[in-house]
Amino acid sequence: MERKEILQLRKEKNLTQQQLAEKLGISTIYVRKLEKGVVNPGRETLVKYENFFGVDMKSLFPDLFFSNYDKKLINNKDDTKQAI
Repeated sequence: MERKEILQLRKEKNLTQQQLAEKLGISTIYVRKLEKGVVNPGRETLVKYENFFGVDMKSLFPDLFFSNYDKKLINNKDDTKQAI
């Protein structure tokens, strides 16, 4: 799932993925994977994003904090309904 908030914020600052990576001290590939939702950030990276953009990490990475973004949870709910 693409993380649209961090992608939009990066573009609003007119930064490439490489430029953002340099400012945050992480790799360009990691930035790309974070934006695409392929990998999840560690605690340090969450804090770096939060401090850099001045936005709460829950807003930047809602899929990590809210269950409605959890596909496994949604799938499990569907399985429960079918079993009833």
